[in-house]
Amino acid sequence: MDRKRVWLMCASMLLLPCAAAQADEVSEGVARATEIIEAHRKPPVYTPAGEAFDIAAVAKGKTMLSIPNTSSNQFLKGIITREIAVGKEIGLDVREWENQGQPNQWVQGIEYAIQNKIDIVDLISGVNPAVVEPQLQAARDAGVKVFTSHFYDPSQPASPLLEGDLPVSFYKQGWLLGNWMVYKTKGAANAIVVKTDEVPPTGPLVQGIRDAFEKNCPNCTILQEINVGITEWGTKIQPSVQSALIANPTANYVIPIYDSMSQFVVPAVELTGKSETVKIATSNGTPFVLDFIREGKVEMDIGESLDWIARATIDGYMRKLAGLPMPKDIGVPYYIFDASNVESAGIPAEPNKGYGDEYVKGFKETWKMQ
Repeated sequence: MDRKRVWLMCASMLLLPCAAAQADEVSEGVARATEIIEAHRKPPVYTPAGEAFDIAAVAKGKTMLSIPNTSSNQFLKGIITREIAVGKEIGLDVREWENQGQPNQWVQGIEYAIQNKIDIVDLISGVNPAVVEPQLQAARDAGVKVFTSHFYDPSQPASPLLEGDLPVSFYKQGWLLGNWMVYKTKGAANAIVVKTDEVPPTGPLVQGIRDAFEKNCPNCTILQEINVGITEWGTKIQPSVQSALIANPTANYVIPIYDSMSQFVVPAVELTGKSETVKIATSNGTPFVLDFIREGKVEMDIGESLDWIARATIDGYMRKLAGLPMPKDIGVPYYIFDASNVESAGIPAEPNKGYGDEYVKGFKETWKMQ
């Protein structure tokens, strides 16, 4: 046997332990990811945010103006629709300040609240308090209480000009998205991430994806991150995703981090002819995206009951008005929807289906409405 052949055999034998160790690392990471995902397939459970209180007595005669980052965002529209309905249950007059995502329109909304002596302004998911600080100060001076909900990650400090804040763990959403890809690809995910950096919680959410890959998937990669401003979703997401899929032929996932982006991502994947090889996973649980799952256009959505969010938001604000401690976060659990359970959300999907009804009973007991 010649020396070269002997050397190659010895070298390959030396590499065997390394290859085995890497295989173990991959399989262990997939096992951890699987455990994380399976934990979020269980029906969510309601936990009271604090002591029971008479919410109707607190809400009586009060008005709340909800200002979304844009009224075209179906996730936020769904929450506000449920806030209006829940408001009627408890005697709170809830209104929406419709807008097209322009900061000057957010300014006008707060000014309207001041002029019309609105009790509460809800800056909901995407309206950055830093952009409207003079109006926040004017509202405080006028006795109008401005809150944010579903905007900050718990790791981010809220504006001191706010009356209160109900954060949500965007980091955990990213962590679940990352682990979903690890779980589904058996440790071989190549992702394109669609994000909006102008929204502060985008940072923690994307970091959650990165950390899931780093901790549980040595062979997983974010191939490209596409940053698109809120007002440009309708014009830039689809062509940007199409270009990214062409430039990255090994991609097997597109992750629109906010699921309302999916309406522009789905046609991009379809037009590039990659529907069989490239999957879409996202978060929020907006009903039209759950319909996409049922139609086979989206693989998974991390659901947050819009009705549950509406109830938790109003619960937190009314607690503050009652002199009770506000919850440390919005407290709405995540629930994974895929083809196996999406029909539980209704056909077509509804914002308050698929999560059971125990939480509704729970809120009513907490609010002394039983």
